[in-house]
Amino acid sequence: MHICVFCSSSQRIDRKYLELADEVGTELAARGHTLVSGGAVVSCMGAVASAVRRGGGRTVGVIPQLLVDVEVADRDSDELVVTDGMRERKAVMDARSDAFLVLPGGIGTLEELFEIWTTRVLGAHDRPLVLLDPWGIYKPLRALVQGMYDEGFTRADVFDAISWTTTVAEAFEHLERPGRPLTPTPGEVGEAAP
Repeated sequence: MHICVFCSSSQRIDRKYLELADEVGTELAARGHTLVSGGAVVSCMGAVASAVRRGGGRTVGVIPQLLVDVEVADRDSDELVVTDGMRERKAVMDARSDAFLVLPGGIGTLEELFEIWTTRVLGAHDRPLVLLDPWGIYKPLRALVQGMYDEGFTRADVFDAISWTTTVAEAFEHLERPGRPLTPTPGEVGEAAP
């Protein structure tokens, strides 16, 4: 499988997040998968890619030219795709991936998560979407989505479209499980956003 990992590029984070990224990369390589990432060499993005290569795995980095220009590109990637902008970057990552794994991250990670989550709920794809959250950083997000559902702003299948996990082993168990299409309840399409 080609597994897309969304994660932090921040250099101000606790070491435990880098260690988690390293563990994910090690496991990804051990299971024979290919990494699709944002193509940067910094922080968790760099840690997961380095671990994949150290384990003998293949890496595909997708990075916009503006980030190449500030010298954060992972030039050790087996394949480095340079795009014109951020939107094209996401489109290429999406097209190249069989599954998506979200690690703790910032607003860029959230933006990537929401796009894949929304398109999954809408039935545009049935690829696995897994959130790995050992320390509960996304717990408020889960509560927010529950509140949105309670108020009628989303459908119940929003919860079926994502797997919330706390360990690397559990995350890969869900990633390797075939996806299933989500069918909108009749009358809900257009009435309630994902």
